[in-house]
Amino acid sequence: MLTTALLVIIYLSFISLGLPDSLLGSAWPTMVGELSAPLWGAGLIQMTCSLCTIISSLHSARLIRRFGTGRLVAFSGLLTASSLLAMSFAPHYVFLLLMSIPLGLGAGAVDAAINNYVALHCEARHMNWLHCFWGVGTVISPFVMSAALTGGMGWETGYRGVSAMQFALAVVLLSSLRLWGGEKMQEEERSAKVLSVGQVLALPGAKSGLLNFTCYCAVEQTFMLWSATYLVMVRGMDAAQAASMGGLFFIGITAGRAVFGFIAMKLLPRQMVRIGQAMMLAAGMLLLIPATAASLAGIVLMGLGCAPVYPNIVQDTPCNYGAENSQAVIGVQMAFAYVGSLFMPTIFGWLAEFFGHGILPLYALLLIGVMIVLFNRQQRIVEKRLARETQQ
Repeated sequence: MLTTALLVIIYLSFISLGLPDSLLGSAWPTMVGELSAPLWGAGLIQMTCSLCTIISSLHSARLIRRFGTGRLVAFSGLLTASSLLAMSFAPHYVFLLLMSIPLGLGAGAVDAAINNYVALHCEARHMNWLHCFWGVGTVISPFVMSAALTGGMGWETGYRGVSAMQFALAVVLLSSLRLWGGEKMQEEERSAKVLSVGQVLALPGAKSGLLNFTCYCAVEQTFMLWSATYLVMVRGMDAAQAASMGGLFFIGITAGRAVFGFIAMKLLPRQMVRIGQAMMLAAGMLLLIPATAASLAGIVLMGLGCAPVYPNIVQDTPCNYGAENSQAVIGVQMAFAYVGSLFMPTIFGWLAEFFGHGILPLYALLLIGVMIVLFNRQQRIVEKRLARETQQ
């Protein structure tokens, strides 16, 4: 019963993690005019948030050793809820940038901590379903924002609504602290290795694997942030409709992770990653077709393709690098993942200023191609290492 209760809390914590991730992109077409912000400014906010997430991810192993996973998760929930509430009162663009600092700090350490816990203690299906619940959070936010905009209540109301959900989830997390207090888990947290970034990079296959993560998150975050704007600028939708249709990406990624949780009972994590990569390539090509229906279908398919990639790369981390190294490696993985979030959506925004938002499919296809090359290289290195260890 205790294990089931803890698993429910872990799932809820990932809903909390996902709620802020899709909010800015769905609101940005409206926020630009009201705050007199540059069109590419959403990328700079995302960049600041990602930088802070990188910092907290790199320190996750030390934070978990000192405070424990449960306290870290609960505090992060309160921090992100407070940041979103403050953003809803933003008088100008610069205030949004400042509030993205605690928002990013709250996300990084908890992301690394929970991913590592599930990778070590749960089957691959639970990792996929865990990230499905992150998707639930990302699906909820665009529809809350769309309802606020359609009802004439403004983007501020949308932010306050999502903040209220975050506070409610934070209360649940605070009330569950005793579930995280098992002696076995505390011993694991104390005994996990704290490796430097250089030590992690020295592990066989780590460089390719980490850069692969960067490329994946670059695609995911670019679509999260810019798909609604793409529909407005390229397909001519109004902002409220685009906020809702932009949520199709999150529907795709959420439904995909629910389905891949069942597929995980039959396939290996690396096989599911390759299936996802193939679907992402197909989605990018579909988006090249100059039709609104094709664009909507491509956005959904891109979400479906993204669905198995992140969770199954994380799930294989203890196998690829050793269970004793997994917390440190996953912390660095999260940091490299957010490097993609830090730069690539902003770079797309700048490029779109010169070449138009219609370059989104080409931008995505380039990143997907690099991601596939890096993932295959990492797998070859890891498989050779495992073969040598088996022979010994």
